[in-house]
Amino acid sequence: MIDDKTAPYAAFTLRISLAILFLAHAGLKFFVFTPAGTAGFFQSLGLPSALAYATIGAEVLGAALLIAGLYVRYVSIALLPILLGAIFFVHGQNGWLFSNENGGWEFPAFWAVALIVQALLGNGAFALALGTENQLPRQQTA
Repeated sequence: MIDDKTAPYAAFTLRISLAILFLAHAGLKFFVFTPAGTAGFFQSLGLPSALAYATIGAEVLGAALLIAGLYVRYVSIALLPILLGAIFFVHGQNGWLFSNENGGWEFPAFWAVALIVQALLGNGAFALALGTENQLPRQQTA
């Protein structure tokens, strides 16, 4: 059974945590690897270099929307391809554990599952979204 009193705060906590992870991930690409370096890495994987810039932008925009609590279900689903790409193009061949050289795939996989959970939960508390997106369905009583 879902606790109607605390579930919105759980969804909010997950939403903010996901946003912070995406900001940190974008910051790594921007400040440490640099956008040009990230583009070069994408090219080395056989991906278009422009996809690196799109990924950085999507991570920042997605994080901002998650923090604001706008379109949370859609944003969560829209960010999934970034993590699936990280699994299939970068970390998948490195094994299960993220402590493996070049990182394994369990962390991006867990992060992807957390996005799916967020999409299922919705906005949660403190969201700017209008309407009934924040509300949990009430159980019907006989």
